[in-house]
Amino acid sequence: MKKILSALVMAGILMSGCASKGTVKETAGQPEQRTVKQEQIKDKLTDKKVSQETVSSKGSGSAGDIDSLRLIKEMQSRMKDIHFDFDRYAVRNDEKPILKTVAETLKKNSRVKVTIEGNCDDRGTNEYNLALGDRRANAAKDFLLSLGVPASRMETVSYGEEKPVCTEDNESCWAKNRRDHFVLN
Repeated sequence: MKKILSALVMAGILMSGCASKGTVKETAGQPEQRTVKQEQIKDKLTDKKVSQETVSSKGSGSAGDIDSLRLIKEMQSRMKDIHFDFDRYAVRNDEKPILKTVAETLKKNSRVKVTIEGNCDDRGTNEYNLALGDRRANAAKDFLLSLGVPASRMETVSYGEEKPVCTEDNESCWAKNRRDHFVLN
């Protein structure tokens, strides 16, 4: 008799402990709670925007955070690099419309910040290229400042020749590497 009673108690404990795992709870007035894995599966199946549901899991953000990340990715996809002449850091006239687009994007989205990455081709010393990349990034920053973008929303970094987009040894390739890249965050 004691064995049966013990078995029933153990079964009850196990059943109550397992029942709450993986369930979806919905209360009146609150959005449905889902796990991150459920949301990822849903996104893959429907291939639509993430709904306004709150994603509940340790380390995951709210639906607003997900929408913000999606917006930043969309804006980032429209950002173009600006390019520079050999051994120069002055913003070229043909590149100014790109900077105006960056400025408009930042003005319309006040929570978005930008990191301006200065880059060079692989000619010259590492030290020289790091300094030139810094001057290029700051030239773009100064131009954005003149268009009304607050300095507090911009950072600059120089990668010198460390992040090439092209690795061939010819002028066409070097011209692609002499650039500022804009990373929204």
